[in-house]
Amino acid sequence: MKLYNAEHMKTQTRYSFDVPTRTMFGAGVLNELHEQPMPGKKAMVVISNGKSTRANGYLDRTVEQLKLAGVESVVFDKVQANPLKATVEEGGRFARDNGCDFIVALGGGSCMDAAKGMAVMATNGGDLWDYIVPGTGKGKPIVNTPLPIIAVTTTAGTGSETDSGGVITNPETHEKTAIFGHDLFPKLAIVDPELMLSVPSKFTAYQGFDALFHSTEGYIASTANLISDMVAITAIENVGKYLAATVRDGQSLPDRERVAFGNWLSGVQMVVGTCTSEHSLEHALSAYHQELPHGAGLIMISLAYYKHFIDRGAQADRFVRMAQALGMQTAEKPEDFLTALKALQEACGVADLKMSDYGISPDEFETMAHNAKSAMGWLFEHDPLPLSIEDCVAIYQASYR
Repeated sequence: MKLYNAEHMKTQTRYSFDVPTRTMFGAGVLNELHEQPMPGKKAMVVISNGKSTRANGYLDRTVEQLKLAGVESVVFDKVQANPLKATVEEGGRFARDNGCDFIVALGGGSCMDAAKGMAVMATNGGDLWDYIVPGTGKGKPIVNTPLPIIAVTTTAGTGSETDSGGVITNPETHEKTAIFGHDLFPKLAIVDPELMLSVPSKFTAYQGFDALFHSTEGYIASTANLISDMVAITAIENVGKYLAATVRDGQSLPDRERVAFGNWLSGVQMVVGTCTSEHSLEHALSAYHQELPHGAGLIMISLAYYKHFIDRGAQADRFVRMAQALGMQTAEKPEDFLTALKALQEACGVADLKMSDYGISPDEFETMAHNAKSAMGWLFEHDPLPLSIEDCVAIYQASYR
């Protein structure tokens, strides 16, 4: 068997490593939060509009940790699974009206993404889309320093505890895109796999594939570099090896730890590397269908997306290396990656997801393709080969069930 490495593949030798978030990783580290330097005296704790954060005791534990650190707190509990522009703007006003000087994002990627937008709105005001660059955003500079953020993640999916972007949906324009800023890197990330033990198996799978695709996309990107390669392939190995076991037994802390590690690495990959247009194409799906979980949408389009590049001979060596990272040690051809990816989806019970179950119709595909190119067009610039509107529609069509 030929094991591929970076020497066989085109890799940028220049890179920028700027990941300023301090991370505490490991089972039980939430209990050490009160010992850490706090960026303020009054926190707005941002949680979802669901019940799990309260029901599992994570909110009470976090508030108690803040209290032990001498920090007063208030709770904002309205964040949707795909956070909406109006909710982010409301959260910014809530922080300002309550005199909060920092934010604690407690939850999954939606809470952390929303918190980044709230951090901007709390100190700058106006309309959130004033500070969005793509699509209909006005691209205004963020003049006032956003509120500092502490991210306490309860899922392993988005890597948002590590990066400086927050994805928000504007339902009026059907745009799902990101706000960015160096000041939006969390000051501290608490990655405690114990907080992930309560995630249901279905969402464990959705979140795990989101983390996986951050790194598979980054690994085939035209701008992949020495450091992003190292981070991405290690993330792929950890998620690929441990995700199915975690889905089968959500109480297995050792497996949860390794998936959480892979997710954290995928967040780093997005900083030192990039995603590609797979994420743009999915965000267009869930921009029009708010109830579609991001990870589920990615799973739906993934096989057709990667097959498109494999069929055209792009990044052949890298697809072989990723297949090996997913556990297919005998992989020798790019198509083996599709086999390995499908096998992982089957092992996690998500191979039969259907767009039609979420009300998605083929007559939307061209509109969604244009949306992807507008709202998150910059990711297309990193694709291994250019994707046309027709290519995007074809990927949607091949994925449709």
